[in-house]
Amino acid sequence: MQNTKKLRSIAAVLVLVLAPILAAQTSAPRQPVARIGDEAVYDDDLLPLIGGQLLQLKNQEYDLKMKALQVLLNQRLLEKAAKGQAVSTDAFLEQAVDRSLAPPSAGEVEAYYLAQKDRIGKPFSEVKPQLEQALLEARRQQAHQEYLDGLRQKTAFSVLLSRPKIEVAPDPGRLRGDPAAPVTIVEFADFQCPYCGAAEQSLKEVLEKYKGKVRLGFRDFPLRQIHPQAQQAAEASRCAEDQSKFWEYHDLLFANQGTLGANAYKDHARAAGLDAERFDACLNSGRSRPSIESDLQSGVASGVSGTPAFYINGVQLTGAQPASAFEKIIESELASAQSNQSAQ
Repeated sequence: MQNTKKLRSIAAVLVLVLAPILAAQTSAPRQPVARIGDEAVYDDDLLPLIGGQLLQLKNQEYDLKMKALQVLLNQRLLEKAAKGQAVSTDAFLEQAVDRSLAPPSAGEVEAYYLAQKDRIGKPFSEVKPQLEQALLEARRQQAHQEYLDGLRQKTAFSVLLSRPKIEVAPDPGRLRGDPAAPVTIVEFADFQCPYCGAAEQSLKEVLEKYKGKVRLGFRDFPLRQIHPQAQQAAEASRCAEDQSKFWEYHDLLFANQGTLGANAYKDHARAAGLDAERFDACLNSGRSRPSIESDLQSGVASGVSGTPAFYINGVQLTGAQPASAFEKIIESELASAQSNQSAQ
């Protein structure tokens, strides 16, 4: 069938694309990429400048390999099932799936036409056969995919590809959770960013579910061009950190994003139980600006281009993601840590 031919075509293309990538990964002696006089320059020396861009490329490579793996797995499962019936994969899919498909009803075809009427621009009677065929083909493709999903669920297999990582260190003074937790989430965020505020609920759920196993580190990434209060909010949070109240102040800033400003920062300082005079003196001094800039530059070097951005044991996750997106990576990291412990 067309579906099987498409799988084979995709697999062939992906093999051609991946072959040079995989060949380039074979081990080789460390070689300099340039020399400045007698001093050698190596790939590692370039990482502080292009580490973020390289991570993006590695993520693309990982996604490409995962897609290729899914195609290959589906193809082999289908071939194995067809071999058991001594038929071709096309004949097997027709017997196992296509024969049980019901054609779309007249009501379904008409409803589809009405939903697409303006785009189609032709009378229903004229396009009815094509619509029936399109709906049937869509139903067939969905049924094929569901069947392949069922085959995968019945088959024991493991994915050994590792997600790309980049080393991103947390700030020891702004860590929440068990210091000995095996998984560290480093967040780059902007206190005025609504998406950062939205991500707070997911982070709370994750820290609660994985208590003792996950810790959270915060780093500043103020988007000054679009969030005029982001810089001063970050400075205010650093002044709270000076009095060991960073997280209390952090929570107040995100809980009151709509009222950021000089008066709000002082109100939050009182609510967090800070020494008001020390806080005001700190905020007026601007002494935390260099460290905030250092956070921002570290984020840029790590591939951060917007907020929020997270690094879960070095695995990048961007945007206001649901807790499930964090959990998927966390579970993988915990399993890896457990595997390493068992091997020792």
